[in-house]
Amino acid sequence: MTFQLVDLNGSHLAQAVEIWEAGWHDAHANLVPKELVELRTSESFLTRLHEHIANTRIGQNGGEVLGLCMTQSDELYQMYVSAKARGQGLAQALMADAENRLRDTGHESAWLACAVGNERAARFYEKCGWKNAGVRTVELATSQGVFPLPVWRFEKALI
Repeated sequence: MTFQLVDLNGSHLAQAVEIWEAGWHDAHANLVPKELVELRTSESFLTRLHEHIANTRIGQNGGEVLGLCMTQSDELYQMYVSAKARGQGLAQALMADAENRLRDTGHESAWLACAVGNERAARFYEKCGWKNAGVRTVELATSQGVFPLPVWRFEKALI
């Protein structure tokens, strides 16, 4: 499968939301509290994607969005690849791109949050050179306010 990495724009929003929502529910629905799952609606993903459009890159094949990766300050904030594009090298390309973008904005190290128990993602991060720094609580933005969630914090030196 071939793909190219490009900046997210308005024409990609619907497909990007679909991938993010499906990927989030696939990876997290059985790992996080039911209350958080109920707050992660299509509208919530669209709202957050609008907020992060400037820091989001997508992988696409033709006009089809296959994955996305967002950064936020020194954080690799979100990364999802469609089920059909997994195992094709897109996740590695999005990760390398995000690390370069973080480095290019002056960050010497970066971090990301991984749901406790998401072993598939944890193995991928470790394969990419990220180190599990233990459990930390992050404050997730939701339509009902802040939702505290214990996560595995992964860190990586970028220089």
